[in-house]
Amino acid sequence: MKTNNIKAVLFVAATLAAPLSQVSSYAAETRYAVLDHWTLGDASKWDYTDIDVVRHRLFISRGDRVQVLELPSGKQIGEVPGTKGVHGVAFAQDLKLGFTSNGASSSVTVFDLDTLQIKQEIPSAGINPDAILYEPGSHKLFVFNGKSNDVTLIDAVSLKTIATIAASGRPEFAVSDGAGKVFFNIEDKSEMNVIDVATNKLVSKWSLKGCEEPSGLAIDTAHARLFSVCQNKIMVVTDAKTGRRIANVAIGEHPDAVIYDASTATIYSSNGDAGGSLTVIRQDDADRYSVIANVVTSKGAKTMAMDQVSKKIYLPTVVDNKFTVLVAGPK
Repeated sequence: MKTNNIKAVLFVAATLAAPLSQVSSYAAETRYAVLDHWTLGDASKWDYTDIDVVRHRLFISRGDRVQVLELPSGKQIGEVPGTKGVHGVAFAQDLKLGFTSNGASSSVTVFDLDTLQIKQEIPSAGINPDAILYEPGSHKLFVFNGKSNDVTLIDAVSLKTIATIAASGRPEFAVSDGAGKVFFNIEDKSEMNVIDVATNKLVSKWSLKGCEEPSGLAIDTAHARLFSVCQNKIMVVTDAKTGRRIANVAIGEHPDAVIYDASTATIYSSNGDAGGSLTVIRQDDADRYSVIANVVTSKGAKTMAMDQVSKKIYLPTVVDNKFTVLVAGPK
């Protein structure tokens, strides 16, 4: 391990052990800016982006394929082809497998994380799979179908469909608490649904009243807090144990992703409004939140992925008719 990586690991360990009020002070001292632009060819559709933290690779959905970049250089090292209408990517590090949700073909592509070679395509039990989530404790893959309003469960070991769960509306982004619950936003009803992983059943429906079209979702597992970003310029904080509304926080318009960084008690919302912005929020404590910055990005930069070691954030969008990844990070 390189020396700078050792320092980063020690920093993360130290901040996680510190009281939340002490950790949150780091956020106030950090200034973010767009540091670089990576131009990756002609404009195309895109959706989620994510990072394989083991192999240091950035995966970006590009409409009919997933583009794979080396980090931190941004050099393209390969792609996962034939993913028609791709939305998201999930990683099963324990199985060395990756999965894509292909909305236009209503299927899931399975690929090898080391080689990027396709292993199998699995028909989804639902229509237009969008968000996708791997839950390592159960080896279950959760596929959230945007047009059939349900969730397909796949055994990631056998690659067989094992259940379909009806949702209360159109499912959006999802997270796991690592302790047996999966949470996901319901975009067309301003709700959140909760699945019990052990029983494959929907166990709760929580209101997100006042949150229009909730999309991105993140979780603070240590303090049981969920963060839903909404199209009407607010982020709703919810108690992950009870569903109780904790706080509303101001963000930019048209967000589609939110990230919680536990090591610095900071939340980031990527907003694809006319100017494009990245809202940076300090978690003062489990119930109180302060906006400390709105970093100018670019129109349409509404999804993102974060490298937890370097703290760089990667935001895809289109700039001057070219598909571009903005690289934001500490100045």
